[in-house]
Amino acid sequence: MHIKEVMGNEKVDFTGIELSYFLIGLLSAFENRFQAVADNAMKEISWKQFFAIICVSMCKSSPTVKELADIMGSSHQNVKQILLKLEKKGFVRITVDEKDKRKQRIELTDYCREFCEKNDEMSMNTMRKLFAGVSGEQLQVTIQTIIQIEDNLKMI
Repeated sequence: MHIKEVMGNEKVDFTGIELSYFLIGLLSAFENRFQAVADNAMKEISWKQFFAIICVSMCKSSPTVKELADIMGSSHQNVKQILLKLEKKGFVRITVDEKDKRKQRIELTDYCREFCEKNDEMSMNTMRKLFAGVSGEQLQVTIQTIIQIEDNLKMI
């Protein structure tokens, strides 16, 4: 069921809910729905695994597990589990840092790069459909809002 259907459902009452509470719930519900669609789109890997790959690819050099966890906004343990699954599937290589043996660095494999190239057009089409009818201005306001909320989260 989509959020508009939930909101129109007579079994659920959103009357009187503060907008901030509604937004947090909306973001959580959206994330769940998006993950289900994204998981279904890429049969070989999950959305969270693909997100890890995206984050690694944006790094200027091979990130450590801790650095990647910070970028993804997740715990070291969760990211490590995602990476172990990706390593098993041949998407990443986890290596010991040459300067600090306690750290592990993450590298994308050629297989991963080929996978991303092969799925690039499908991914771009999905994003176009996802953001159809959303203006650049709306995106900018949404991004700024989420960044401000995250800044506030650090103070809690």
